[in-house]
Amino acid sequence: MENFSEPMGLLIDNTKCIGCRACQTACKQWNNLPAEKTTFFGGEGYQNPKDLSGSTYTLIKFHEVIENNKIKDWGFWKKQCRHCIDPACVAACPVPGVLEKKTYGPVAWDDTKCLGCPLCKEACPFNIPRFTSEINPKIRKCNMCNDRLEEGLEPACVKACPTGATIFGKREELLKIAEKRLQEEPDKYFKYIYGKDDLDTSVLYISCFDLEKIKGYPKD
Repeated sequence: MENFSEPMGLLIDNTKCIGCRACQTACKQWNNLPAEKTTFFGGEGYQNPKDLSGSTYTLIKFHEVIENNKIKDWGFWKKQCRHCIDPACVAACPVPGVLEKKTYGPVAWDDTKCLGCPLCKEACPFNIPRFTSEINPKIRKCNMCNDRLEEGLEPACVKACPTGATIFGKREELLKIAEKRLQEEPDKYFKYIYGKDDLDTSVLYISCFDLEKIKGYPKD
């Protein structure tokens, strides 16, 4: 494995996302996840499938910012595990080794030890962990392609993104990139780096709209 000397992470810039869902497809391909039977969903996000699940670890959502009954702004955003610096899911899990925060970034999981209890999901401020089924449930979520990282490869979603909307690197370097973009194009971005101070996560976001406007996004 490449010797990561510093914590790694992802920077997701929704101004570069075109909604192609190449990342979503790459995630399914790399993790051998089955396709889901879906129907048209016209609710919040318009995405397909409707939400994360035991077979969907990352999801591109569409969001409109409505003010005074008019669309003020819109854009895509990538919903996935944020790989918290101090993950509540790890602290909540009653079985050692099911969830583990790696020193180089990912919150990885080992489903062979999972009891199927919902404590990790209940503890997660982003409501991310999912389970395989109601019968003998086992945890499922993005693990930042930890198996790829162990081989010195970047996550599958990053490799597949055609526009560079998601990039992988040292968290501190990603913060510098995010800060530079916000400084150089202040009219393009909502002036905030999500994950820098709020809940401290390995996955960082910069956006053309306030992500806290999204239903269910934590506000502290």
